[in-house]
This record gives sequence, C-alpha cells and structure tokens, in this order.
Amino acid sequence: MGTFQVGLLLIGTFALLLALSVPVSVSIIISSVVTMASTLSLDLGTFVASQRMVGGVDSFSLLAVPFYILCGVLMNTGGIAQKLIDFAKILVGRIPGGLAHTNILGNTLFGSLSGSSVAASVAIGGVLIPMEEKEGYDKKFAAAVNIASAPTGLIIPPSGILIIYPVLAGCSVVGMIMSGYIPGLMWALACMVVAYVIAKKNHYPTASVFFKYFVDAIPSLLLIVIIVGGVMSGIFTATESAAVAVAYTLFLSIVVYRSIKIKDLPKILLDACETTAVIMFLIAGSNVMSFVISFTGLPSAIGNALISVSSNKYVILLIINLVLLVVGCFMDITPAVLIFTPIFLPVVQSFGMDPIHFGIMMVMNLGIGNITPPVGSALFSGCSVADMDMEDMIKPILPFYAAIFVALMLVAYVPWFSMALPTLFGAV
Repeated sequence: MGTFQVGLLLIGTFALLLALSVPVSVSIIISSVVTMASTLSLDLGTFVASQRMVGGVDSFSLLAVPFYILCGVLMNTGGIAQKLIDFAKILVGRIPGGLAHTNILGNTLFGSLSGSSVAASVAIGGVLIPMEEKEGYDKKFAAAVNIASAPTGLIIPPSGILIIYPVLAGCSVVGMIMSGYIPGLMWALACMVVAYVIAKKNHYPTASVFFKYFVDAIPSLLLIVIIVGGVMSGIFTATESAAVAVAYTLFLSIVVYRSIKIKDLPKILLDACETTAVIMFLIAGSNVMSFVISFTGLPSAIGNALISVSSNKYVILLIINLVLLVVGCFMDITPAVLIFTPIFLPVVQSFGMDPIHFGIMMVMNLGIGNITPPVGSALFSGCSVADMDMEDMIKPILPFYAAIFVALMLVAYVPWFSMALPTLFGAV
C-alpha cells in the first residue's frame, strides 16, 4: 500500500470515527492501529500502539501538565479574578472604553495564570460584561471584546500546551515558554486597538480607578514573577515551576484571600485529576498516530505536495497557516497540536524555521479556533456568559478577527517576535 493510500486510510478512519461521535483520543488510537494493521499485522500493530502509548507519557516535562491544570482550577475557584480585574482597571481604566480594555487586560492576566481561555472568558467576562452594559456599552461589543481576548492565556505562560508541544518537537521547554510572551501581548494589543477605535466612535466612557486595589492584586501578580523569574534564573526547571505555582496559589487561596476552605480541596483535586486524565490519554494516543505518520512517510509526502504547489517558503507558510486556521475551527487545540506537529514540523524545518517559532505560530493559529464557530470553546462560553446566541456575535467580533490575523501574520513571518526572548535568555 502506497503512502497516499495509507494516509487516506488513516485520515478517513479518523474522520469516520469522529463523525460517529467516538471520543477524539479513542478515534486516534483506533485509526492508528487500523493503519498499522494494513501495513504490518493486527497483532504487531496493537503491540506497537501499546508501547508507544506508554512511551508517549513517560516524560519528565509532562509532569508540569497536571500541576498547571491544578493551578488553573485553584485560580478559577480562588477569587483571584476580581483582584486582577481591579489591577487591570488601574492600568487601562482611563482609556476611552476603559471597561473594555480592563476586560482585555484582565483576560490576559487571568488567562496567563490559569492557562485556560474558557476560564478567562467566564471569570473575567462574567464580572465585566454586566458592568459595561450598565455603563452604556453595547452588549454585543462587550461580549465580542471578552471572547476575542480570552485565548491570550493559551499563548502566555504558564500554559499546558506550551509544555506539551516541545515534548513532541524535541525543542527547549524553557524556550517555548519564553516565546509566548510577545505574541500573547500582541494578541491583546490587537484587541485593544479595535476596542479603542470602536469606543471612541461610540463615545464609551472611561472607568473609575481606585488605586487601593493595587495592593490587593500584588500577591496574585507575584505568581508571574515567581514562575518566570525562577525558570529564567535557573532556580527551578519549567516542570518544578508548575509545582511551585500550585503551592503558591494554594497559599493565596487558603491563607491570603481565604476564598478556599480545606473541605473544598477534594473536589478541586478531583476536577484537576479528571482533566489531567483526559489530556494524558490524548497525549498517549496521539503518540501512536505520530509514530504511524512518521513510519508511513506522510510528512515527506505532504512536504513534496506543498513544494509542488510552490517552492516559495512564504507561500508554503501561508498555506500551513490557512490549514491550521481551518483545523482550529473544528478541533480543540491539544489534539490539533498533537496530530499536526509531526506532519508540518518537518516541512517548515526543511526551509530553516525554528521549532519554537513554528510552535508558537501553531498555538496562535489554533487559539483563534477557540473563538470561531462551529466548535470554539471560548466562543460558546463567552456567549453563555453574555446570555447571547452565537449567531449574534459573528458580526461584532469580525473586526477583532481581522486585527488578530494581522498579529498572527507578523508572528508567522517575523521570527523576532517569538524568538527574541528565548534567544536573549539562551533558551533556544
């Protein structure tokens, strides 16, 4: 069976299983085993799949994932969102449309700490959208601001996907973490530019600022300093920083803010364990598919197909970006990264693109999928918080899509934005 036929069998089986509502992780494993059985044998294919699944999660770097998930759950229930909203209001409240800018910065801060676009859109938007509506903001605009800025937390560390990708790509975990800051802030800035233009046009007011809230927010903001400073100074590794983040967040929630009681911990731990189990099983299954893709020579075949379309690396990069944007509309970010990294990474490496640069470009692409129909999780959660139908949000959010796409193209075609910090701190 040729490479094309094997690829068609793999993709076709996977798509069929998804259409039958089989869970993504199970679909990945079954389609991979079926493909291996067609080229080897069912017994050997099953044996290799089992071996690759165990090996796929046997990584020290992946220990950071459950800790960051637990940190996010603690933050979601620990009353930290309001502290960050108050701090964001101090920084941007005086700008026209101050509450909208507060929402964007609040999502950026909370999302970067929790690592979840859905958590950010619910925690920050749930507070600010009613406030904006009360101040005379158009509700659709307020919801669009909240949804568009929610995925910044997927790009700015600590983010679980920034730990998972380098394990697949074989690049520096610390370098990957460092690469997310500038692109994440570019995303936030793109949203703020659009919000500013619309706010000026509609004469939306500035927000009241109370500097007394600055002190309350300092302990929460110190989490960023502890994680980033600890990793950059070499005090602890990226994996150890996740454990430190959990310990510090637990201290804040129980001792400083007193928003979590000891009796709440079993449920919090259970929630974190359930999410971790789903992600780890997905990683294990995706490692099987990665092996099949590599074994059958699909990356080389896809690379040759792209080169047959154009030999210009910029055109090839644009095609990859467009494919990832479409994929992001239909697939969650974690399985998409796990599936498409082994397909596209060899292609971009062939024309000299650094794996870290490609990784942050991929995460940014798929992050846009979080806010696009039909399956954008942050889009749905943002609409739910605003009590609006998804159809009503498409027109108001279009200007934000355009601005974010411009930021994406800058990140894709100008390596400096993603490579400046990793290069500066020797983490390439």
